[in-house]
Amino acid sequence: LWPVAAETSVGWICMHMQGNPQNMQRAPHYEDVVGEVWEFLDARAATATGAGIGEVWIDPGIGFGKTVAHNLALLRDLDVLTRGQYPVLVGLSRKSFLGALTPNPDGSIAPAHDRLEASLAGAVWATTKGVAMVRVHDVRATVAAVRIVCDEVAGA
Repeated sequence: LWPVAAETSVGWICMHMQGNPQNMQRAPHYEDVVGEVWEFLDARAATATGAGIGEVWIDPGIGFGKTVAHNLALLRDLDVLTRGQYPVLVGLSRKSFLGALTPNPDGSIAPAHDRLEASLAGAVWATTKGVAMVRVHDVRATVAAVRIVCDEVAGA
């Protein structure tokens, strides 16, 4: 969609996804997930910038063609993405990998509506790592959690 964004003078978000929605979760594989995602995003964002798009964001695509381990590696090393020239957006609210990290007592993956605490932890973590925007479902709770950590604790 970057050509459309360039043509219409709007901002554009470059998101990484291995495969397509029909096959992205079949067997995601990376030699170096952080490095490969970074290279993809940096190259695509540079192309879009070169085409005249003034506002380009990058999104590592948490949950899109990635295992739980891949998602955690990307979150752990978000500073690789945030030290670049493009602002970073992360959408991890209620993602299934969070349900796998916070399973039900019987070991099954927690349903989306039971992933609030994990979503808040992820949003706060991402923010402290320099992410400029988080996509969330629970706005009020996320704003409160981020403010407590970023404004009150870090600002203290």
